[in-house]
Amino acid sequence: MTRTIGYIVGSISSTSINRTLSRVLVRLAPQDVEMVEIPIAQLPFYSPDYEADYPPVGLDLKAAIAAVDGVIIVTPEYSRSIPGVLKNALDWAARPAGQGAFRRVPVATIGTSRGGIGTAAGQQHLKAVMLTMGAIVMAQPEGYIQTLPGLFTDEGEVTNEGTATFLEGWLRAFVEHVDMVRPAHD
Repeated sequence: MTRTIGYIVGSISSTSINRTLSRVLVRLAPQDVEMVEIPIAQLPFYSPDYEADYPPVGLDLKAAIAAVDGVIIVTPEYSRSIPGVLKNALDWAARPAGQGAFRRVPVATIGTSRGGIGTAAGQQHLKAVMLTMGAIVMAQPEGYIQTLPGLFTDEGEVTNEGTATFLEGWLRAFVEHVDMVRPAHD
């Protein structure tokens, strides 16, 4: 049975190491997993003013989340939290009230930085937001990756065997989480 896993990259930077990490995850995904990006770059700043006439880009985001079995959020850490562009996308997905796209959706967070804590603080904030939105967040294993020079290639290859093994295991754990949350793929 093929599972479709969506991923959101919480950075719109063209040189994002988290975008590179997303390419790594796509490359390492199990054979029975199709990875699809859920784009966020085109979303305008969220405002309740949009709720009376939700724009197509906001509806597309919600439809993309509904179309997958689970969502991986690959996030950088900005000022010990998540980037504004990611929070904006999550606000779009959460609204209008009572119509949130992440309710009962299996979610995992992962991220990379050049610093030693590898996005740990940002991911803790992200997990709190996702739980508030009704997502079912994978607790373990956590994915705080320190990107050292040369760890990943631009094509999404991992040059460190230990890191590759960890990421493969992390992905398998998320697939198990998805299967536990959505056993019948409702």
